Amino acid sequence: MKGQALLFISLLSLGSVIGQVSYTIPEEMAKGSLVGNIVKDLGLESTRLTSGKARIYTRDSDEYVELNRERGVLLVKQRIDREALCRQTTPCALHFQIILENPMDNVTVKILIQDQNDNPPQVLYPVQTGGSLVAEMVPRSADVGYLVTKVVAVDVDSGQNAWLSYKLQKATDRALFEVGLQNGEIRTIRQVTDKDAVKQRLSVIVEDNGQPSRSATVIVNVVVADSFPEVLSEFTDFTQDKEYNDNLTFYLVLALAVVSFLFITCLVVIISVKIYRWRQSRIMCHSNLPVIPYYPPRYSDTLGTGTLQHVYNYEVCRTTDSRKSDCKFGGAGSQNVLIMDPSSTGTMQRIQSEKSILDEPDSPLERVAIGKRVVN
Repeated sequence: MKGQALLFISLLSLGSVIGQVSYTIPEEMAKGSLVGNIVKDLGLESTRLTSGKARIYTRDSDEYVELNRERGVLLVKQRIDREALCRQTTPCALHFQIILENPMDNVTVKILIQDQNDNPPQVLYPVQTGGSLVAEMVPRSADVGYLVTKVVAVDVDSGQNAWLSYKLQKATDRALFEVGLQNGEIRTIRQVTDKDAVKQRLSVIVEDNGQPSRSATVIVNVVVADSFPEVLSEFTDFTQDKEYNDNLTFYLVLALAVVSFLFITCLVVIISVKIYRWRQSRIMCHSNLPVIPYYPPRYSDTLGTGTLQHVYNYEVCRTTDSRKSDCKFGGAGSQNVLIMDPSSTGTMQRIQSEKSILDEPDSPLERVAIGKRVVN
């Protein structure tokens, strides 16, 4: 393999360099994007690349650019990430040669990779951890300009895209702290007093200078205290407050959901009961079914002869509108008996009492005593 490489290099030295070409492209170009037209830029014939079996030779194992012989152009073979390719090296460029045969010629190609603002700033300090809180201590005797801490951030982009600026976005007391625009230093801007809150929370935003700009946010916790035990207690309070707020929000949402569910369920049940009762009342009011007499079980035939042992009388009171009236089953009557003739086809004879209430024209009630004859 090494021998083939040495032979290839010796052949390059024998060939002539017919030209050099340089292109500039932005990073993150899509696969198949046009880099440049070799034939047009070097003034070659359109068939020279095909007849000369042109190919790309590069010292790198990865080829980011490919050659289209028929069209005579260079195309992006795979996405180029400038940060992965060159890191902080400036300028970032690809160098390779195009080899042609019959006769042996070569073309030197240089492609500059322009940086794009595709990475946001990364905060190195204070360290942002999810499980624990880090706080800076400020003594109550601190004077104006006291350095509390410094926000440290980097941007892996290059040039102007890596220039960072720092701004104070939110603060418990904006009149107490300020943030350096270029260096990220957090300092006091007035004398600390006993009236200042012990726990101070600052939100600092870090922006780069790209277009469009990208940013990152860092939270800085500050404890105004003179001794280390006070700092430890405030650490505990920070954590407990955070956990308490999270739990409180969860339980409030859960309680709201339960109450809403119970309210809707009760409302549906009440409406269903109302509708059911309304339908039942409508059915009862419009029903024309006959009344079927009911004989209690204790009056059933006990001897197996098909007859009842006794004659029972019932007293019925009804109004002129008997459909809506209530019936009352009274005691046994002495004379008012309703007799069924066995030889008849369902007709009934009624024996009226000597003193009938119907004889009174002004009476609103009718009184009928109904009896049952012993059935043979």
